[in-house]
Amino acid sequence: MNSIARPHRSVLWITLVCSALLAGCSLLRFGKEDRNAAKAPPPPPPAPALPAPEATHRFVIASEGEEVVGYVQKTVVGKEDTLPDIARRFDVGYEEILLANPGVDPWLPGAGREVVVPTRFILPTAVREGLVVNVAAMRIFYFPPRKKGEEQTVITHPIGIGKVGWKTPEGATKIVSRQKDPVWVVPKSVRDEHAQDGDILPAKVPAGPDNPLGRHMFRLGWPSYLMHGTNKPYGVGMRSSHGCLRLYPEDIAVLFDLIPIGTKVTVVNQPYLFGWHEGKLYFQAYAVMEDDTRDWSKNRTRLLDRMLAPKLRKRISDHAQEIDWNEVGELAHAPRGVPVPVTGERDGVEAVLAEARKVDNRVPSGSNWDGRSELLIDEKTFNELLGDRGKPEPAPAQAPGDQPGASAP
Repeated sequence: MNSIARPHRSVLWITLVCSALLAGCSLLRFGKEDRNAAKAPPPPPPAPALPAPEATHRFVIASEGEEVVGYVQKTVVGKEDTLPDIARRFDVGYEEILLANPGVDPWLPGAGREVVVPTRFILPTAVREGLVVNVAAMRIFYFPPRKKGEEQTVITHPIGIGKVGWKTPEGATKIVSRQKDPVWVVPKSVRDEHAQDGDILPAKVPAGPDNPLGRHMFRLGWPSYLMHGTNKPYGVGMRSSHGCLRLYPEDIAVLFDLIPIGTKVTVVNQPYLFGWHEGKLYFQAYAVMEDDTRDWSKNRTRLLDRMLAPKLRKRISDHAQEIDWNEVGELAHAPRGVPVPVTGERDGVEAVLAEARKVDNRVPSGSNWDGRSELLIDEKTFNELLGDRGKPEPAPAQAPGDQPGASAP
């Protein structure tokens, strides 16, 4: 028994020793791999969070000679974003954001793409009183009343204006009344227009989600012209109305409680704007409207001179030798809707955009909008609106036979 057991124990001992050696080799191998892993470079740190945006619709005007407000921003397109989504989020209009981002598909801008948000404005050349509308910029500026010695503020929002054939009038008028949850009395001219396309409109549209006037309405001193909200917010910032001024529902709701009856309304058509800011002259160009009868291609200098206020004209004349008129011409021919310095140190629009504030793509703090209610519509309906906006219409906003008090939104 003993002679047999001893070899068995020897074999067992040898086996245990070999197992231990093999285990040691494994430990040495894994240790080496761990050391190599430790030498691998660490993963790059996550990109720093972008600062939260702030609302850019209300500004304090620092001095009487200050003519530029706001600042240009950039943000990054989200996975589901369209340019109209971003425009609504940042309280700019459809044409404004397209002009600032040439070549970008409004419906498929591309997730991760950096886009410009044009939230810097040269104030229109007009008396800073009440409401000033620049139809070329498709933007409204409200100068609230102030007491002597108080700083002047301005509130600005994008607007929709009259399409070709239903031009929003220019000149001076005033707010004569306001109404919440209005009934739309449809003008005969508008009913006739829709009937030609097989769309039969009723004589009246009650208050509610189908009412094109939205929930808030101001009546202007011009018969048949209104300033109102809309049930189609995607039409804000483009020529899509029958002459009325359309605002995002959230913007008109705030103005409804701010603007008193009798407020002066001045409507101008200024596609080219000059303004001083911190000792520099800025130039901002928008597209000339297709039914603008002025010949800007031949008479730009004379037309600009006529448009400027006397004080601004003299100041520009005094600094004429410093102005880069070539830059002015280039911006006029390829407008971006962004103020660009044309005196002092300047590198053109691309330098302005390179220095723009980059912010997170979300509803700004202090915005009138909650980011959820009355969302934008689908691309198909939007394209139908785009196709309709340029169709010439011979009828005026109020044709003979229209009902008294009828208004075209």
